[in-house]
Amino acid sequence: MERRAYAPFREAVEKGQTSALAEVNACLSAIENNKNLNAFLSVYAEEAKIAAKSADERFANGNARALEGLILSVKDVIAYKDHPLQASSKILNGYISPFHATVLQRLVEAGAIVIGRVSCDEFAMGSSNQSSAFGPVKNPVNPDLVPGGSSGGSAASVAAGTCHASLGSDTGGSVRQPAAFCGLVGLKPSYSRLSRYGLIAYASSFDCIGILANTIEDTALILELCAGEDELDATSSSAPTMAYSRIPKLDQALKVAVIRDTIAHEGIQKEIVEATEATIELLKSQGHTVTLVDFPLLDYILPVYYILTTAEASSNLSRFDGVRYGYRSSANASLHDLYSKSRSEGFGPEVKRRILLGTFVLSASYYDAYYTQAQKVRRLVRDKTLEILGEHDCILTPTTPTTAFELNKSFSNPVESYLADLFTVQASVAGLPAISIPVGNDHQGLPIGLQLVTGNMEEGKLLQIAQAFMQLQQVQV
Repeated sequence: MERRAYAPFREAVEKGQTSALAEVNACLSAIENNKNLNAFLSVYAEEAKIAAKSADERFANGNARALEGLILSVKDVIAYKDHPLQASSKILNGYISPFHATVLQRLVEAGAIVIGRVSCDEFAMGSSNQSSAFGPVKNPVNPDLVPGGSSGGSAASVAAGTCHASLGSDTGGSVRQPAAFCGLVGLKPSYSRLSRYGLIAYASSFDCIGILANTIEDTALILELCAGEDELDATSSSAPTMAYSRIPKLDQALKVAVIRDTIAHEGIQKEIVEATEATIELLKSQGHTVTLVDFPLLDYILPVYYILTTAEASSNLSRFDGVRYGYRSSANASLHDLYSKSRSEGFGPEVKRRILLGTFVLSASYYDAYYTQAQKVRRLVRDKTLEILGEHDCILTPTTPTTAFELNKSFSNPVESYLADLFTVQASVAGLPAISIPVGNDHQGLPIGLQLVTGNMEEGKLLQIAQAFMQLQQVQV
């Protein structure tokens, strides 16, 4: 299983050793050879070949764009004009997007080639990619395991060598957790760093478009080309971006904070703790300062996240009603039946569960008791996280409590499955940039991810530190 990175491909093209068309054909072959993974919902073979031929002409004429020939898969919650967009849900059967998501449009204009649409947990709600209406996606490292979620199709498509990178979405860890399970780099930028225009909303104050790739270099370049303010998204930040792909190497000692409970929690897989501790010792040996810190709000982060995101989901998903587009129940003797049956039949169990929970916490009797209190705690989480980052360059934690788990694993209750987000939700609640990088494997050969978090809008610093960490790991090997 050959993994693909854009930087060496581009260098090979410029040396005349390969072509964009050859790379597209290789990716299409990889898609065919990995159909058992169930990652792709649509493959745009002919369009990709036409785009590749155009890219080769640009390379030959010396006017190649910044991402010329980069092959991209796109999560099924990101709009691609004149192509299906379904959020991996029955409720959007037959829907064709009439416009591009801003982030995707910027990448295509920079030369990226979209090779296909990939599956995800329905409406990006899940941590295993098993709630998709099109069946579960499998992990390329071991097809008996989940790839993580909700951007499981994105992670599987990159790890299987079917593309150079993928656009996913991250609400509470949906890019970082599958990156960890599949041995990839997974970046969630600061909230509002990337435009959300064209991203199907799950929880609007949390949702971020993220990037999955094999290298920091590719991640940085993609971020550079798609970040920035967007007049179509009022929540997008006007904070200046930078040339992330040209950030200098780290040349100073770091102050790294490690939240004590993230490596002392009894539910964490032993090998993940060992890998994290080995990284800490490696950092110390290189002259960096590592400090264990306490985060007294850690036990409240997951409840806060699920109260607020389900409340926002209840509101956002009310637009899918079977009237204007998508799935419509045939049993619609009355207007009430049309609404209730279309939504009951169109949404899957996990989405319905979260809508019901969100509707409950927004109800008049419980709004102040749950939603208002959760918003207050969210502010405390952000303030405490920023306080730690005011004294340290980054926060280091495991990305996940365990490595990839088995497909169709039964949980005694849904909360057990939600614990897969235990460490990733902090950055999401606080709206801060975070990245997962691979740091080795467990005894079964399954990838282990390490998460880094920096201050608001500090993606450049985050990528610089992540690159240094990965280089340290290579030196160790």
